[in-house]
Amino acid sequence: MLAISLWIGNSAVSLFLGILLALFYKLPDDFFTQKYGSKILQTGIVFLGGSLSLGNVYETNSDYFLWISAFVLLSFGAVILIGRLLGVSKKLTFLLASGTAVCGGTAIASVAPSIKAKPEELTTAITIVFLLNAIAVLFFPLANEYLELSDRQFGAWAALAIHDTASVVGAASSVGDIAVEVAATLKVARTIWIVPLVIFAGWLYRSKSEGFGLPLFVVFFIAAVFLNSLIEPDALTVSYLKDINKICLMTGLFCIGTQINKDSLKLITVRPSLLASSVWLMIIPISFWIVQSF
Repeated sequence: MLAISLWIGNSAVSLFLGILLALFYKLPDDFFTQKYGSKILQTGIVFLGGSLSLGNVYETNSDYFLWISAFVLLSFGAVILIGRLLGVSKKLTFLLASGTAVCGGTAIASVAPSIKAKPEELTTAITIVFLLNAIAVLFFPLANEYLELSDRQFGAWAALAIHDTASVVGAASSVGDIAVEVAATLKVARTIWIVPLVIFAGWLYRSKSEGFGLPLFVVFFIAAVFLNSLIEPDALTVSYLKDINKICLMTGLFCIGTQINKDSLKLITVRPSLLASSVWLMIIPISFWIVQSF
């Protein structure tokens, strides 16, 4: 199935084939797809950074930086408020707010030690956000068939409205290279909010953080952009980097799809799911309006 997903080269198909494999075939817990899916995707994002220059990054972020900052804060606040109204536990609400506002499972895993979240709270939050990301990879490219956003607009829309970095790039890859470049660049800017988020979590829960910082793939992405600007590789090299990015992307999405199995679906309960999905359904049209304004 992995070979089929690479041959077709479509992110939604890769994810769907992974899901099919997990639902109809019991994979062992230590199967390689369970451990390396996210790492493969993140490696692809680093290679994408090698095809971008500082000029590309600055031009993209100059239009959207203030919107991204406002979006993170408002999204986080909305989840906290609605979580209280729905009676979802404070720590689970905080985890879902972090994943929704910043960068999905990476943000959730980063703040969990600071707030002393229970293992079941961490697992539930990651599972819910993960499923929403899977829906986004399938839904956003289909929606754009009717919305007809430009590649640049679609990349910005994905970066604002989809939680996880890998899913942002996965959705954008179905549209085009420009969409991927814009989506990855803006999403990295959003991911940087992990640092103040973890500091805030440690202060709020009066706990000593177990260490915080940017995810390594973000650091390497930024380093790759700087290296590209210094070396200025030729068009053929840039093309190779983009090809490697695409292979990593399709492989990683297939691996992540295999993590959606019958056991993970049992973790989903009504109120936390309603909380995460209701805020996401508000984010989607608001972010669409923002990107149409530019």
